[in-house]
Amino acid sequence: MVSQRTLKSLTKAVGVGLHSGQRVELTLRPAAPDTGIVFRRVDLPEPVEIPVNAKTVTDTRLASTISNGGAKVHTVEHLMSACAGLGLDNLYVDITAEEVPILDGSAASFVYLLQSAGIVQQAAPKRFIRVLRPVEVREGEGAQLKWARLDPFHGYKLSFEIEFNHPAVNSTGQRVEFDFSSGQYAREIARARTFGFTRDVEMMRSHGLALGGGLDNAIVMDDVKVLNADGLRYQDEFVKHKILDAIGDLYILGKPLLAAYSAFRSGHALNNQLLRALLDQPDAWEEVSFTHDREAPRGFAQLAPAW
Repeated sequence: MVSQRTLKSLTKAVGVGLHSGQRVELTLRPAAPDTGIVFRRVDLPEPVEIPVNAKTVTDTRLASTISNGGAKVHTVEHLMSACAGLGLDNLYVDITAEEVPILDGSAASFVYLLQSAGIVQQAAPKRFIRVLRPVEVREGEGAQLKWARLDPFHGYKLSFEIEFNHPAVNSTGQRVEFDFSSGQYAREIARARTFGFTRDVEMMRSHGLALGGGLDNAIVMDDVKVLNADGLRYQDEFVKHKILDAIGDLYILGKPLLAAYSAFRSGHALNNQLLRALLDQPDAWEEVSFTHDREAPRGFAQLAPAW
């Protein structure tokens, strides 16, 4: 049986929110089978639970925000990406502010935290969402065109292409494909950092955003070059971070996908629109489990390798 997974023990982290600049404590705790991933705002007078699913996403400007109608949690995508990369199904995320800490700007710190707590299989079948026919969302035309698409595939792979017309980005790989069956998420994707431009940072800060951002947790560029002294972690780090984000955004579905995702200039908003479009077409997907490991796509029954 391909089983659900949770943590063996709890683990903690402290950091600041990318946009709020607020100090925040994060406690990741094991959860029972079929709990899903649940954020808990423990800083409120009465702790409030916000389960992760496509319909709880209420804001996609610059990050993915989930809400139960009152309490919110911003910037969940990097932690969600790490959970997807390690195949975690059930987890409580206790948080003391309304934004997940940015840590180093990638998913690598979350992968380390989760693996240090230990990942265990549970006595319940993992439930997948298998895409049965193509679903696509598009926005804009010509030079403004963006799109994202899901196609049937026995496994999970993603391809992404970016287009920023910036010298530093143009000199790197702008299209990448990643197949989850490789087991290389931690090595090939997780370390890709978020990125931004100095010309945008001042504007965002004037609106109370990016208050916690800097060279220690983002790739920062002026009009021509990368300003980080240590350069890039991957030759194609920009597009790999967009895949990292997409993995996190799509895992907000609440169950792992069996599909081929492809996208051109997509972002948090379009990724969530794609999930909603899929859910709105019940004939486009089905929920499946695998009684025997051999029935599952290659690599899905094994625990992710350590670093």
